[in-house]
Amino acid sequence: MTSTTTSPTPTGELGHRRLGVPAITLMIIAASAPLTVVAGGVTTSFAVTGVIGVPLGFIVLAAALAVFAVGYAAMSRFVTNAGAFYAYIAQGIGRPFGIGASLVALVAYNAMQVGIYGLFGFQVSMFLEAKFGISSPWWLWIILCIVVVGLLGVNRVDLSAKVLGTLVALEFVAVLVFDLVAFSVAPEGVSSAGLNPSDLFVPGIGAVLAFGIAAFMGFESAAIYGEESKDPKRTVARATYAAVAIIGVFYAFSAWAFTIGIGPSQIVEQSAASGPDLMFVFMNEHAPVIISDIMQLLFLTSLFAALQSFHNAVARYLFSLGREGVLHRSLGSVRAVSRAPWAGSVAQSAIALVVTAGFAIAGEGMGLKADFAPVEFLYPVLTMFTWLTNTGAMGLVLLMGFIAIAVIGFFRRDRRGLSAWSTLIAPAISAVVLFAVFVLIVLNFDLLLGQAETTATTFVLPAILIVPGIIGVVWGLVLRRRNPELYSRVGHGIEEAEAAVVEVEPQRRGI
Repeated sequence: MTSTTTSPTPTGELGHRRLGVPAITLMIIAASAPLTVVAGGVTTSFAVTGVIGVPLGFIVLAAALAVFAVGYAAMSRFVTNAGAFYAYIAQGIGRPFGIGASLVALVAYNAMQVGIYGLFGFQVSMFLEAKFGISSPWWLWIILCIVVVGLLGVNRVDLSAKVLGTLVALEFVAVLVFDLVAFSVAPEGVSSAGLNPSDLFVPGIGAVLAFGIAAFMGFESAAIYGEESKDPKRTVARATYAAVAIIGVFYAFSAWAFTIGIGPSQIVEQSAASGPDLMFVFMNEHAPVIISDIMQLLFLTSLFAALQSFHNAVARYLFSLGREGVLHRSLGSVRAVSRAPWAGSVAQSAIALVVTAGFAIAGEGMGLKADFAPVEFLYPVLTMFTWLTNTGAMGLVLLMGFIAIAVIGFFRRDRRGLSAWSTLIAPAISAVVLFAVFVLIVLNFDLLLGQAETTATTFVLPAILIVPGIIGVVWGLVLRRRNPELYSRVGHGIEEAEAAVVEVEPQRRGI
């Protein structure tokens, strides 16, 4: 590597004014992986909870998150920072809590991203085995995917946006085709089953909401792209509202279609029997085989889109923390040409490689040889995917609860001309709802992990989130005493970070 010192103004800045509302909205939706949620999340929720009110659950969650978005969008007009959660909490609650939140966010986003790699590797390996008779280890495809995701991550963000936009559009088409087929089949007729309050407000509602909230994870990431948006004061808010509305309506409608297509009396039983394959089994029976094959390919691209979206989020968090000196300043480096946070991107790829290697070695140590025993074949799904994505969802829900409180703190002395609804009432309501959902996740964590009883992972996984947060708060208090100048810039990014940063440019083209 070579090091060059540049002027404070351009150094450590991301590419400005490259993303509009449609681009950011598509990257948000990509993170939620629509086809993956409908094929996997919806069936899992039906199977595990035994509740047919899953479609209505998506509407309830969308309404709750729309209320959260009111305060979140209001604050986005005044705080523009690639480390969104970190900056919001630092400015709304306090800098030590902001640093603690930054570490929780890093763990949560990494957990979501790396966990999805587990499902991706498993699905690619299964697809090749089923279609071409090619037996291959799941971790091989993860490594190859990490390389591709990393290459996109160090290039212009609008390139990622175009790739993700194309993949998301194809996902929507695939799910809509399934929805149409489901309504045309309707073995028990078209009814409001799944949308009736009596279908949702039953003893299993807590588990439904705990499962459902994971489907929305990524919707909050609009603010991460604030520095790269064409008009941060409007783009972030509009993209957030659009994403919540589209995701909520689309998932509710598709889950309802699932209920109608399989039959309300059979949806729970069939979901438990077939899991994520239920969609493809259904399409094989009621549509040309080629359509099912295409949908399975799009299922893989859906996972890839989610991987890219979460990778971008982690890279920008690392960039923000490096730029402000909370983590090593080299993480604040961007490429001169693409203005992409290349150091953060490379760091995230390295984390994914290390964690994947850990799970692969652990699987081999358990005698889990590739492509044989069913338990072994499901290993990356039952452990890497299930453990990490649920842990990540838990962390992001917790952070959103604190964000709601941060909004109230930020506008406490000066509402800046905004209404009490935006600055106090909506954030207060969303804080109560989000912390309630967090409690539901904690209470149902064994269920989310697919465990019959409490094990060590029930406590270890939440600790992986909470302990770094506590360490971050302590580190913030230490910085306040040891380095007041650096401490004063925490959470303020381009607003106050005037110190020059060394920009490190990789020697090799394309890194």
